[in-house]
Amino acid sequence: MKTKRRAHPSKDIVGSDGSELADKKIVLCITGSVAAYRAIDLARLLMRHAADVHAVMTESTASALLHPEMMKWATGNEVVTKLTGNLEHVMLADYGMSDLIIVYPCTANTLGKMAAGIDDTPVTSVLSVALGSKIPIIIVPAMHEAMYENRFIQQNVDKLRGYVMFVEPSMEEGKAKVAEPQQVLDAAVTILSAGPLAGKRVLVTAGSTVEHIDPIRVVTNTSSGKMGIAIAQEAERMGAAVTLVYGHGSEPASGKAVRVNTSEEMYKAVVSELSSKKYDVAIMAAAVADFTPAKKSEKKIDTRTGKMELSLVATKKIIDEVKKTSRGTFLVAFKADYNVPDSVLVEKAYKKLQECDADIVVANDLGRKGSEAGSDRNQVFIVDKKRRVVHLPLGSKPAIARKLLELVAESVNGSDSRK
Repeated sequence: MKTKRRAHPSKDIVGSDGSELADKKIVLCITGSVAAYRAIDLARLLMRHAADVHAVMTESTASALLHPEMMKWATGNEVVTKLTGNLEHVMLADYGMSDLIIVYPCTANTLGKMAAGIDDTPVTSVLSVALGSKIPIIIVPAMHEAMYENRFIQQNVDKLRGYVMFVEPSMEEGKAKVAEPQQVLDAAVTILSAGPLAGKRVLVTAGSTVEHIDPIRVVTNTSSGKMGIAIAQEAERMGAAVTLVYGHGSEPASGKAVRVNTSEEMYKAVVSELSSKKYDVAIMAAAVADFTPAKKSEKKIDTRTGKMELSLVATKKIIDEVKKTSRGTFLVAFKADYNVPDSVLVEKAYKKLQECDADIVVANDLGRKGSEAGSDRNQVFIVDKKRRVVHLPLGSKPAIARKLLELVAESVNGSDSRK
C-alpha cells in the first residue's frame, strides 16, 4: 500500500546533500535585481542541506522578474508578495519565528531603505522586524559596480555592518555581481552552527572615557572604540552572550550595550556586571583615561584670564578589580604603547599581566604605520602567563578580533593546543 504524501514534492530533496541546516527555518528575501532568478538555485541548495525555506518577494520582483509560482515550486512553501491581515512580516521575523533571514539579491534601494528604517515593501518590513528581534541577517548585494561604489551606498553598507553579515559581490564586467549560492550557504552554516563561544557570557569594554574639567571641557584620548566593537561583534557571531560597556567612540554599539561617559561610570558598570552575573570572559579593550581633574568646575571656566593650572589625579584601575570581583573570569587585558621595539612592547605587556592578574594581554603600538589610533587596522602581540607570544600581523580589526577570540575560546574550553 502506498504511503500518503504529507509534504510538497519539491521537499523531497531536503537533506539530500547534508544536515547542517536541519530544523532551521530560513526566510529568503528577493528584491528587484535581474539576478533574482538565482534565488531559485540558492533556495534549492539551502534545502539540500536540510533547511526549510520561505520566500518573500517585493511586488516589482514578482510582477516583472521572477514569478512567485517558481519560488513556490522551488521551496514547497507559500510565497509572500504582499502583506495582509495575516501579518506575514511578523509571522516570519518576530522573536523566535525564524532562524535566519537572507536577502538574495539585495538592491541598492533595499539597502538604503533598511539603513533608514523604511519598511514599505514585504521585504523591508520583514527586515525591520528582524532587526528588532535580532534574527541573524545575511545581505548579498547585486548592482552595477559604479552604483556599489557610490559613496552614499557605501555609507549605508557601513551603517549596517555589525548588525548584519555581508556576502560581498564579485566585480566583473562593470558589475557588482551577486555572490554564488555556495558562498551564501557557507555563510549561513557559519552563522547557524554552534560557535566556539556558544553558551559563554562575555563582558567587553570599548571606547574612551571623558573626564570633565568643567561642564563643557574634558580630558580624553583618541581611541575610536573600533577594536572593542569588533571584538563584541565577533564574540556574538561565535555564539557568546555579550555585554558591551561602551564609552565614547566612532562606531555604533549593537546588542546589549551599557553606555558610560567617565572612568568612574565605567568602573561602576564593570564591577556591577561582574558582581551580579557570572562572566566566563572579560575583555578590557576600553581606553580609560589615566587621569582626571582633581576638581571639576561647576561652571564654564572663563578663558579671559589667559591661563589655567589644571591638577590631575590618577583614575581607578578598572582592570585590577576584575579578578578581585570574579575570580573565575578569564581576563583579557590590553596594553597600548607608542613607537617602541617589539621586545619592549612584549615586556611591558607581561608586566601588566602580572600586575592585574590577567590571563592574556594584547599589546599594540599606536605609533606604527597602519595601526594608528582610529585606523581600521591593527597588529598585536598576545602574551600569556607562560610568556608565550602570538604575533598577529597587520590586518583588519574584525580579523584581529576573530583570531584573538579563537585563542580565548581554546583556553576557556580547555582545548589550548599550546599547553
